[in-house]
Amino acid sequence: MKYFDDYQIGDQEISRARTVTETDIVLFAAFSGDWYPLHTDAEFAKNTPFGERIAHGFLVLTIASGLMPLTEMAIVAFYGMDKVRFTGATKIGDTIHVEMEVLDKKEHDGGMGLIAFKQSIKNQRGEEVALSTIKVLLSKNVKDGVK
Repeated sequence: MKYFDDYQIGDQEISRARTVTETDIVLFAAFSGDWYPLHTDAEFAKNTPFGERIAHGFLVLTIASGLMPLTEMAIVAFYGMDKVRFTGATKIGDTIHVEMEVLDKKEHDGGMGLIAFKQSIKNQRGEEVALSTIKVLLSKNVKDGVK
């Protein structure tokens, strides 16, 4: 992420990409405690509309968070997430990336600003798998960065 002052409403960015692995799903199930069979039981998942195991929705959001481009010291805090929708399944072996667009920006106290991004998570075929609005508190510029 750039600094608050670097963004304008309508700016767009595309993240790097990352492949979702079976290991990701197993580790996420372990630390979240979500062992729902759609994610962890291949035989169960065969009989679902997806036909195979899929990644947890929150795993997809977590990976997307890690894909966001970062500028050292620009991000002060993750402020929130609104309007989360899972619009498609992410399967083992899918490679996802994030397409972001600045929807809003507001000044905030203490040399910071709040940016709202439309976040569209897409797979290697360009199919959207999740959509949300995320809000991030950023330092206004390099001299105001988190110390």
